[in-house]
Amino acid sequence: MKRTLCAVGLAALCLTGAAPAGAGTLKCPPDSVKVGNACIDLYEASVWQIAPSNTSLVRKVQAGKATLADLTGGGATQLSTSPSCTPAFPTNFPNDGNWTPVLGSSPPSPGVYAVSISGVKPSCATWFQANEACAVSGKRLIRNGEWQRAAVGTPDGAPCIVSAGAPGPTGTFPGCVSSWGVFDMVGNVWEWVEDWADLSDGCTHWSAGFGNDLSCFGGPGSSHSNLPAALLRGGGWYDGTDAGVFAVTTDQPWDSFSNIGFRCAR
Repeated sequence: MKRTLCAVGLAALCLTGAAPAGAGTLKCPPDSVKVGNACIDLYEASVWQIAPSNTSLVRKVQAGKATLADLTGGGATQLSTSPSCTPAFPTNFPNDGNWTPVLGSSPPSPGVYAVSISGVKPSCATWFQANEACAVSGKRLIRNGEWQRAAVGTPDGAPCIVSAGAPGPTGTFPGCVSSWGVFDMVGNVWEWVEDWADLSDGCTHWSAGFGNDLSCFGGPGSSHSNLPAALLRGGGWYDGTDAGVFAVTTDQPWDSFSNIGFRCAR
C-alpha cells in the first residue's frame, strides 16, 4: 500500500511513498561523469572554433559526444592553447565574453565551443569567456561546491604536477584522477569556477588540518574596493605542494594566463 501524508491545513502539499519524478535518473553524456546531482566534465576544457554551418559537429559537441577525430576531421581549430594561449579568440568573442553572432548563424552562435576531450592542451580563457563558451556548448561553468566534490581523492604532488615547464595534455596523467574518475583537477592549470569572492591581497595554507594546499580566499587587508574577483581551484603545473584539492585563489575575471583554464558541468 502506498502511504500518503498531507500537511495539516495544506491540502495541496502531500508526500507519497513513491520516489519523486526524475530522482536518480540523471544520465551523463560520454564527456562527463555523474557527481551527486551534476554531470562534471572529465577533462579540463579545450576551446574550439567551429563553423556554425557544420551543424552535425556542433550537435555532437553540445551532446557531449564529439571526439578529437570529429573535431579535426570537421575542420575545427583549437583556440588559445596553453602555454602560449594561441591562436587568439576571434574578435567576436572578446575577453569580456560579450560575443556577437557569426553572420547568418541560426540559431545565433559565436562559433566558439568548450569541449571535454583527452589528449589536448587546455585552453586559456578569461572567466567571462569560459562562462560563455560553456553556455554555448550546452553546459555551464562548474560551481565551487561541485568542484570540491568532484576533486575528492585526487592526489597531491608527482602524479599531477607537470615538470616540463608547461601544462600537459588533458587526461594523460593516469595517476591524477579523482575518486569519481575526473582527471587533472590538481596541478595542471588553475580552473575558473562560477563563484566570485573578494580579490585576495595575501595567501596562507590549509596547514591547520588539511596539509599545505594554497589558500588565497580573501586574505589580509582584503576589502570591497578589490572586487570583482572570481575563484580558481586546484593549482597549476608550477605550484608543487601548494596545489591540491583544497587549493583556492582569486583573480580578476578579465585576466587570461597560460596557467588558468576551466571546466564545464551540466
